[in-house]
Amino acid sequence: MSTRQPATTLEDQRIPVRAKLAAAWTSFMFLYAYVDILGFFTPGIVQDILDGKVFEFDLSQTFSTSALTLMAVPIFMVVLSMTLPARASRIANLVVAALYVPVTVFNVAGGFWLYFYGLGVVLELIVLALIVRYAWTWPRTVPAATATLATSPGLT
Repeated sequence: MSTRQPATTLEDQRIPVRAKLAAAWTSFMFLYAYVDILGFFTPGIVQDILDGKVFEFDLSQTFSTSALTLMAVPIFMVVLSMTLPARASRIANLVVAALYVPVTVFNVAGGFWLYFYGLGVVLELIVLALIVRYAWTWPRTVPAATATLATSPGLT
């Protein structure tokens, strides 16, 4: 005869906003890089790169520096989301995520496989929307004096 174990509920701890933002920027960075890496398997792309072209752009130090900068920003947002003061982190996340929306949409222009690049852009936009939501709804604290007054007996 077997005895049933009592059903247990999994512990669901609250995740700090900073950790959510850092995780979202990490996800964005991996999506961004992975779409580019898988893009190398598109017929003709490697030959274009060997010929010194990426989409309509000539491969140059300027192009490579620009590409590095576009990738470095989400990388730094992982660190900044965890280390900046709350107000500065909130503002930085809202601004950078908003600026990356048109950058992300522009990236679909270079894609020859619309479903592949389209899916990549949609997934990146979902992550950017999560970043904006997390930053926009960042919980606020009530000042100690206000909290004490509001919870004092006899006050209405």
